[in-house]
Amino acid sequence: MSKFVHLHTHSHYSLLDGLGKIPDLVNRAKELKMEALALTDHGVMYGAIEFYKECLKAGIKPIIGTEMYIAPRRMQDKETKTDGSPYHLVLLAKNETGYKNLLKIVSAAHLEGFYYKPRVDKKYLANHAEGLIALSACMGGEIPLNSSQKDKIVQIANSYLKIFGKENFFLELQFHPEYPDQGKINQALIDLAKKTGIALVATNDIHYVKKEDKDAHEVLLAVQTGKNYDDNDRMTLKNFDLSMTSPEEMLKLAGNPEYLENAAKIAGRCDLKISLGQTILPKFEVPKGETAKTYLEKLCQEGMIKRYGKVTTQVKERLNYELSIIEKCKFEDYFLIVADYVGFAKESGILVGPGRGSAAGSMVSYVLDITDLDPIEYNLLFERFLTVYFQKIRPGPCRPNHYLWRNESAHGHPRCRPRVRYEL
Repeated sequence: MSKFVHLHTHSHYSLLDGLGKIPDLVNRAKELKMEALALTDHGVMYGAIEFYKECLKAGIKPIIGTEMYIAPRRMQDKETKTDGSPYHLVLLAKNETGYKNLLKIVSAAHLEGFYYKPRVDKKYLANHAEGLIALSACMGGEIPLNSSQKDKIVQIANSYLKIFGKENFFLELQFHPEYPDQGKINQALIDLAKKTGIALVATNDIHYVKKEDKDAHEVLLAVQTGKNYDDNDRMTLKNFDLSMTSPEEMLKLAGNPEYLENAAKIAGRCDLKISLGQTILPKFEVPKGETAKTYLEKLCQEGMIKRYGKVTTQVKERLNYELSIIEKCKFEDYFLIVADYVGFAKESGILVGPGRGSAAGSMVSYVLDITDLDPIEYNLLFERFLTVYFQKIRPGPCRPNHYLWRNESAHGHPRCRPRVRYEL
């Protein structure tokens, strides 16, 4: 029973809807001896990295996901009566490809499809379905909402099967006996599973950590809907248990262990590894026949003539020196990206600062029009900008792990640095 995994979990990042904080959710999963846990906040991934780190710290496999809103028509359609009530769909990342597709889906939902909620349509989903597992979601899902229309739910189910494939789409069973239609919905889903061969999986749609958190969650819902706690007509979930239930409780509610086993199988197929603590830059698109290195050098040569007119040996040596360091650090794309958006801002009449702090110490930035201060004229150090340490020669006099710059005497120890980022 300890193999059961909760695949439908909302944290406080489901704003004014989820109550549980991520560390509390992870600690509760550990208390229940669960080997994995999913995070599926509504339409967002604000908590993904915090959740990932907390799970690793607790020795639990993190499953990154979201409960996405699906537009009834196109995500660009925004008419109140037709498009104001999107469907729910749980998406889980199996791997890095799935994680990247989740990021694209959530971004597009906010930037292109936002209408009351961040939404995408099925066409967009189909183009970004690789690496994802989908669950039909709660009563707000398209299939549960139409569960009384047998012909229609088969058609809807087939549309999701076409997007995700049979092995990556599951019908989600939830167990809230207090809700009068829950039994009918579950039976319709079970019948649909028999007809289509789609597997069933048990979830509990977690919105708070423990049962005793229910009243606090009701306060949250009252704030969300702008109602008083005592209003009889406000939205309420007080008849639902939306806590992180134990595997034993889930078996008692579901009755069929297969539904729980499927949750564990899904968790087993999710194996996302996120590289943390690394600087990951996008690749800058350069003209055909160029590389980032050659294109940066070309722009710098053009900019050098524009800035200085008559180019001295000092200017040439300084530029070549900086470019050699940038090449060794593999920062060509970084400078090209910054030059591109600063150039766009200037051309568009958007105010751009003239450069501040250590950034003004770079001649490459100066000749690319990123900054407007000549580092030669003001004798500014490029090393202060990139924080590049040339050689680990010997310990400095401050501490054993502080090192001196090349050709720097021990008398200059106030400039010792705590560590070496790049050994060149």
